[in-house]
Amino acid sequence: MPQVTASQVEPDAYLLDVRETDEWTAGHAPGAHHMPMMEVPARIAEIPTDTDVVVVCRVGGRSSQVVSYLLGNGWENVRNLDGGMQSWAGAGREVISEDGQPARVL
Repeated sequence: MPQVTASQVEPDAYLLDVRETDEWTAGHAPGAHHMPMMEVPARIAEIPTDTDVVVVCRVGGRSSQVVSYLLGNGWENVRNLDGGMQSWAGAGREVISEDGQPARVL
């Protein structure tokens, strides 16, 4: 499983957040793209093939399943964010919310 740590994510990487809407609303990385895991098959054409894609969930389980799915469907540019949004926040990377509350990782 190709992985990357939060500190290794480049600023121009395409962050694909596959968590549920309530998790996304509570806190996500700035510039991330939200696509709940169960929507990936129907929306797969939205995921770029020509730039680094880092898939993220809360701790890395769902995102690793999405990375495996994408690799099996021809994507070669995808990596799992090791430790998910918990490691992102723990590494001091910015987290923003959509609900006016302080950002938090659910």
